[in-house]
Amino acid sequence: MAFSPKVKRTTKYGDGAQNLLRSQKDAYARLLNQHQNGKFRSYLQELATQQVEESMSTSVSRSVNVVSRRKKGNSESSYSVDSLSSQQSRQMADASICSYTDKTSYQVTCTEDQGIKPGMLEKHARMELHKAAAPKKVPSKPQHKRNEKDIKISSNLVGSEEGDSQQLSCSCGEEQAKDKSKKKRLKGNLAKKDEGECGPEVDVITGKSPNKNIKAPQTQASKESLLQNNKDKGTKSGRGSRKQLFEEYMRTEDVSAGLERGELIKGVLRINPKKYKEAFVPSPDGSADIFLDGIAARNRALNGDVVVVKVLPPEQWKEVSGDINERTLANQMVPKAPDVIVEARYNEDDEVIGKMKNVCLHDKAPVTTQSVKHGSAFNISGSSSERAMQRTGKVVIIFEQKHSRAASGFLKFLPNKNFAMFSPVDHRIPRVNVPLVDCPADFVSRPGDYENVLFICRITHWPADNNFAEGRLAKTLGQAGEIEPETEGIMTEYDVDFSEFSEEVLNCLPQDLPWSIPAHELSRRRDLRKECVFTIDPATARDLDDALSCKQLSDGNFEVGVHIADVSYFVEEGSVLDQIAGKRATSVYLVQKVIPMLPRLLCEELCSLNPLTDRLTFSVIWKLSPEGKILSEWFGRTVICSCIKMSYDHAQSMIEAPDKHFSAEELPPCSTNHRIHEIKEAILNLHNIAKQLRAQRFESGALQLNQLKLSFSLDKESSMPQGCYVYQYQDSNKLVEEFMLLANMAAAHQIYRTYPELAILRRHPPPQSKMVDDLQEFCDQMGLDIDLNSSRGLHRSLNENLGNDEYAAARREVLTHMCSRAMQMASYFCTGALKDENSFHHYALNVPLYTHFTSPIRRYVDVIVHRLLAASLNCGPPLSLSLEEVHKLASHCNDRKTASKRVQELSSELFFAVFVKECGPLDSEAMVMGVLDQSFDVLVLRYGVQKRIYCNSLEGLKAVHFRKVGKRPEMTLVWEQADPSKESTQQVYYPKQLSVC
Repeated sequence: MAFSPKVKRTTKYGDGAQNLLRSQKDAYARLLNQHQNGKFRSYLQELATQQVEESMSTSVSRSVNVVSRRKKGNSESSYSVDSLSSQQSRQMADASICSYTDKTSYQVTCTEDQGIKPGMLEKHARMELHKAAAPKKVPSKPQHKRNEKDIKISSNLVGSEEGDSQQLSCSCGEEQAKDKSKKKRLKGNLAKKDEGECGPEVDVITGKSPNKNIKAPQTQASKESLLQNNKDKGTKSGRGSRKQLFEEYMRTEDVSAGLERGELIKGVLRINPKKYKEAFVPSPDGSADIFLDGIAARNRALNGDVVVVKVLPPEQWKEVSGDINERTLANQMVPKAPDVIVEARYNEDDEVIGKMKNVCLHDKAPVTTQSVKHGSAFNISGSSSERAMQRTGKVVIIFEQKHSRAASGFLKFLPNKNFAMFSPVDHRIPRVNVPLVDCPADFVSRPGDYENVLFICRITHWPADNNFAEGRLAKTLGQAGEIEPETEGIMTEYDVDFSEFSEEVLNCLPQDLPWSIPAHELSRRRDLRKECVFTIDPATARDLDDALSCKQLSDGNFEVGVHIADVSYFVEEGSVLDQIAGKRATSVYLVQKVIPMLPRLLCEELCSLNPLTDRLTFSVIWKLSPEGKILSEWFGRTVICSCIKMSYDHAQSMIEAPDKHFSAEELPPCSTNHRIHEIKEAILNLHNIAKQLRAQRFESGALQLNQLKLSFSLDKESSMPQGCYVYQYQDSNKLVEEFMLLANMAAAHQIYRTYPELAILRRHPPPQSKMVDDLQEFCDQMGLDIDLNSSRGLHRSLNENLGNDEYAAARREVLTHMCSRAMQMASYFCTGALKDENSFHHYALNVPLYTHFTSPIRRYVDVIVHRLLAASLNCGPPLSLSLEEVHKLASHCNDRKTASKRVQELSSELFFAVFVKECGPLDSEAMVMGVLDQSFDVLVLRYGVQKRIYCNSLEGLKAVHFRKVGKRPEMTLVWEQADPSKESTQQVYYPKQLSVC
């Protein structure tokens, strides 16, 4: 190395400390090349740590000094170094200070988060000396401004109101990638050094450093994880080492051993939609969920994925307050598969059988500089001084990818990049780099034209060293806010197959149309075509899969039949049609249309129990006493001819006016073989029996948590919402429900009795004890007489103990929401996969065995149940599926049912948002459900919509005062008056008896 002569320079006042720091830094770099003993390295590491800490405290002044020195140009002070020229030393000093400035402004250091590893300092110092020794051109002022602007733009791309470490690492990663591309074209650029320092300083991995020697798993527990690890390794070898942000996945054998020993926990990952950095995995023992703090702890898993989690040591657990803990709320915010009750713990996704949930608009908390801690789901727990420790963990492997890896969102143009940035609408999904070749042809030249255009992107890879995923654009949807593009985006994200059925599938259907029942098939069935059979469905229903019959016998008892469309006759097991039906698993009911599980020829014609048409059915017929006692039961394949298609309103009008004579003009077309009076008598008899059955169910301990359902009236041509209203659940709905439940229970006993290892049933575990205890404490604090000791007591409390004033119904709705949060989800299962029969129990219905039999047109599980029934009755072939295949099928149907319900809910939210936008502000009374310290939850009574109101978004609000009265939260809102001479108006909100606002 050629040494430059010493140059004497004048040092200005105030730069002495900086020069001393630079001279020390250079001395370390030279000495490190000469001394490699451990004591010397330890000394340097300790000293460097002290200097970094000192630099953190003086970051602002350093930044100012750097800027002022650069502006002064030739008058800049410097110092002389033995081995460097004055020009080189000045460049090295500027580069070093820039590095320190970057560190202190971002407030991220290796020494604080990880500690300094052996050899790290030597490597860093050698790099500093090597770069400083190379002749470099000092960038001009515009150059520096441009670099700062680029960094700012890159940082903004990461985007979230929380401004977390993801922003830092992503922007650094981009600048680092840009730096590497420049390196090939132009060596020795000073900007390369400044930006290159950014990457290694970012550390978002919590806990210990990742073990880079761990191999990827080999089994299906995560084939995707294996590919991910292999891609990451290949990427590193090809482009050099970048800071690893995520740990490599654990080996499969280690995962299996850890699960067996109880050291690892497997569960479904749930990400808080309001705070995407918070995620949870349920604890197997029913205690508080395991908290995953930050994106790195999720290790590239997405919402809904089945993950394996390692619980971190107790010293890394989170201390949370007993009364202000939003994580408890997020713990419940996950869509579940509902059954007869609200089987959900997601405060926005609860729903009941045959109903969509109450609708909420997509909204975000307004950005605020104030630190806001939200209350728990029920605003419960002890005084503010109470503290609890919540276990934290990290994902060690993605056991099964449940998320579709598809998302709808927007494109952002990045200058001087060969890729664009895709920003998903759902903030729980990472931002994605997509190649420009996937973008529209004029996107680069006219990016502004696409600011409000929705795209579909599929994630193909998520490197371990980047907070951004990689993916490909799948489709351009259209303008955001329009119903059809938004709907298609929702369906794609939840992996709903809405494509047309292929020719191969359609070839499985009867080809000779119009189709009629073959004579040989009629001879094998019980002929019920002369019986008074009818359907009761929503007025707009087109897939009629259940019918009822009822006639009084000479002994005073009744013969009651439930007749279900025989879909299994048309869907042959193992056919292409059967495969596509199994894949879809369920029909998806949107506000404006239905995505059918089966081709419409079956759904709406050949299988649908349309009136005045012969149809094949699977029937269960009972002999019932007037009190609803079952005297006998018969199962078999039948043929019926429905005499009338009744709506719920038609049946309700008969129930409400039993003595009225209905004319033919008041009802739909009716068969001449049966008089209207005969149909009315059958409906009234069914209604009376249903009331007996219902009373018996609830007396035996059944529970039903009915919630409000928002319905829409649509324009016939545009399908735009013209109005919305809360759907009324009437006695006619309850009539049909009771007999469908009875048929499902009968089918469950029949198939389990015959196939104890292959039966596919539906179970519902009891609620989590901790959640119930918390809810009971809340009700006690609020003075609400609610008995949560049993399902029977809870049902009685909700229907008898809430008063009879004008707000009693609203109060019941609020408590129904709260109670639903403690409930677990119902799920399908194969009886051979669970050895304990007690686990078969259905908590909500309080019955030992239950399944789904009554909706085979829209649920694939029902088709399987029909096949099992036919085989058990010797009127069909035996099921060819193995225990393992039935188990996998049950799991798949659970997934698709959950996704279908969520899509339906989002469809309702979309239509409500469009309706509000078109119709302007809507006024309605609302009942306060819960009070947090900076917001409160309400149930909008007119629309059944649950909303969170953020205080900092309220116009005219002067002040907010939050306090705890005992354990009860209370908020006082102080409103400004238009007349300054008048005192401000105060409103006090608290859930005491659930006040109305």
